[in-house]
Amino acid sequence: MLEIILANLPILVCFVLGIILLTVEVFMPGFGLPGISGIVFELVSIVLTYARHGGMAALCVTLIILAVIAVVISLALHSVRHGRLSKSPVILNDTESAEEGYVATQDMDVFLGREGVTTTVLRPTGMAEFDGVKLNVQADGEYIAKDVRVRVQRVDGPRIVVRRLPGA
Repeated sequence: MLEIILANLPILVCFVLGIILLTVEVFMPGFGLPGISGIVFELVSIVLTYARHGGMAALCVTLIILAVIAVVISLALHSVRHGRLSKSPVILNDTESAEEGYVATQDMDVFLGREGVTTTVLRPTGMAEFDGVKLNVQADGEYIAKDVRVRVQRVDGPRIVVRRLPGA
């Protein structure tokens, strides 16, 4: 048995190292060096198996690799949700709620009906100033030049729609 392990040691080392690197990649953002290296090690283990033992053995190793990767990722994700990793500083468990003062967009309804002056050309978007506050605004379907008086027509979430004042 020891002779079989020693004869196939490069295959086993590549296999185990590849699994470890792919597991590390699960917890790192992006697709980086551990993931690429893990894939390369797994491919090397398949090629070495094919060279030493033939195609059927390489196919079996490929299926084993896929099964082990699936099990390891499944266990790791389960641990992230419910196990030790869920209490780890690697996993962000904080939430930002409205009760704590976090908001996705500020309520811009306070600017509804206010008059201001464009500080840039609106084609159809640009900047305008209302009571000393500069805001990103959108013209209501028309080109509006710089330094023209405008009024806020409507507010759609973070989007402020303005219209040129008559005679401006």
